[in-house]
Amino acid sequence: MASEPTLVHIVDEVPELEGVERLPMVLALDGFLDAGNAAARAAQHLIDLSDARVVATFDVDQLHDYRARRPPMSFVRDHYAGYEAPRLVVRLVRDTGGTPYLILHGPEPDNRWEGFARAVRQVVERFGVTRVVTIGSVPMAVPHTRPIAITHHANNPELVPDDSPWRGELRIPASAQALLEVRLGEWGHDAMGYVAHVPHYLAQLEYPAASISLLEHVERAAWLTVDLSGLRAEAEDREAEVARYLAANEEVADVVAALEQQYDAFERAENEGSSLLASDQPLPTGDEIGHEFEQFLAGLSGPEDTDGPDREE
Repeated sequence: MASEPTLVHIVDEVPELEGVERLPMVLALDGFLDAGNAAARAAQHLIDLSDARVVATFDVDQLHDYRARRPPMSFVRDHYAGYEAPRLVVRLVRDTGGTPYLILHGPEPDNRWEGFARAVRQVVERFGVTRVVTIGSVPMAVPHTRPIAITHHANNPELVPDDSPWRGELRIPASAQALLEVRLGEWGHDAMGYVAHVPHYLAQLEYPAASISLLEHVERAAWLTVDLSGLRAEAEDREAEVARYLAANEEVADVVAALEQQYDAFERAENEGSSLLASDQPLPTGDEIGHEFEQFLAGLSGPEDTDGPDREE
């Protein structure tokens, strides 16, 4: 019987990890769970803070759908150049206190999720990873003027610090990192994660405020110290851009105000233990919100719009 093709190539010798008893690994996959580019920006911030060394490389050719997500390349006058090949790697980095940890980042695999999970298991067991912490973000009907909500999850109940705001069972689309958490639990490895709730109307922009919130949770979960000053400056600039845009676009500002009313009504109901349906709040319909969101996003990307927040490339 033919053996399974190798999906990950791991460095043989990593002397920096000799004697390390507690080694977390942060995982951030671009794509499905990355509204506002929050997880990818958080991962890049961690890498930028330290000299990063690649200690494992995944075979992207076996995992990536190039036609669904075509990598960028340059055409210079009369020839092709500068192909940016997708990379899915594990890097060894250090926090601001010098503590080593790993970060697995790159595009979410389009294929062979089970094989990818087994490959990550090889990395975990080869380096003695003690905890995997995943980060992601999803668009939600929440205003940017309220604290960023976080959904936490884990394959070990002892790793969930607080009571979940969700009740019952939710049927959601699967992701590679969600499956990985399940499989790691079956193999006896702790994995947990955080998903930031990004305002719908900012989900297509880079939203560093969500990256900050994710990294604050990573600090606690992975016992790390992260310098967030650079990200905080980016978040302040983004908030100022959004504020200027809303001041110049009354209809969109009205939608955000309605979302604030809805958010506050839900929070009051939760605190009082009553129904989450606030009958005394005049909320816009789904069609009305959708229409305003479409106009908002069209304004952000329109060539004649000079007042909207700048789109990140």
